[in-house]
Amino acid sequence: MIPLNLKISALSIFCFGLSLANTNAQQGDVKINQDKKIVALLELKKEMNKNEIDSERYKIQVYNGNRSGAYATQKEFGETFGDWYSVVNYEPPNFKTRVGSFRSRLEADRALQRIKKKFPSAFIFKPKK
Repeated sequence: MIPLNLKISALSIFCFGLSLANTNAQQGDVKINQDKKIVALLELKKEMNKNEIDSERYKIQVYNGNRSGAYATQKEFGETFGDWYSVVNYEPPNFKTRVGSFRSRLEADRALQRIKKKFPSAFIFKPKK
């Protein structure tokens, strides 16, 4: 004779399995109603964010010196930190390697902490132009 606990366990497992077999997923359609001007505004924002020369953004300078040193620093920076854009500018009499285009000082400070580990003389500035 089978003990009562075993019968109850078997019956419970059978009922649970039967209930799983009879379940159905719900399906539905989602419709988004939005103003058509939102798409135009998003495109305008994308265009504005592409402007890397914006004087309201912060940059980090990692090198100041001769031409070959500036380009060597740019190459080394690109190999180490590929996620930020770097550029070499000539401001007589020196070449300067500058990186990033940060919207806020906080964003630039966070980047500077990472960059200073490899380039200890790096500093944040805000272009005047």
